[in-house]
Amino acid sequence: MGLFSFIKNAGAKVFGIGKTEEEEAKEVAMEAAVKELKREEAAARKLEETITDLQLQVEGLKVFIDDDTATISGLAYNQATREKVVLVVGNSNGIATVDDQMTVEHEEPIAKFHTVASGDTLGKIAKTYYGNAMKYPVIFEANKPMLTDPDKIYPGQVLRIPTLD
Repeated sequence: MGLFSFIKNAGAKVFGIGKTEEEEAKEVAMEAAVKELKREEAAARKLEETITDLQLQVEGLKVFIDDDTATISGLAYNQATREKVVLVVGNSNGIATVDDQMTVEHEEPIAKFHTVASGDTLGKIAKTYYGNAMKYPVIFEANKPMLTDPDKIYPGQVLRIPTLD
């Protein structure tokens, strides 16, 4: 009878056993999506744990990560706590955007935020915002416990700049 040619990877396997390339591709994509979701859920739990370890008071804290966006909800004790939680999450690797849906129990003035540039020091930042480089401890204190040393800031990090009383 002779030799017959077929497209090697088209169609289902003999007797319906196996999958087409399209079915296999969909399955691989689904497995990758599930793996990514588990990674995002683990990262969200780790952020919640870090916020708790830093003793930032947020009742009912929930962090949800979708791709590079983190959504935060809960009741923060005050505005400073709310802003610190946003900074903990936003200054984490892989997070580009924070959707802050928290509420605040004790209202306070909203702080400004500053993204650290190369060559910045807390003194330079204090000079810019307060007109006095010696006010750098105000910025340092406003960013505790995330900052542990006034000399350890890095480009790209976002800091709280509270209003002076």
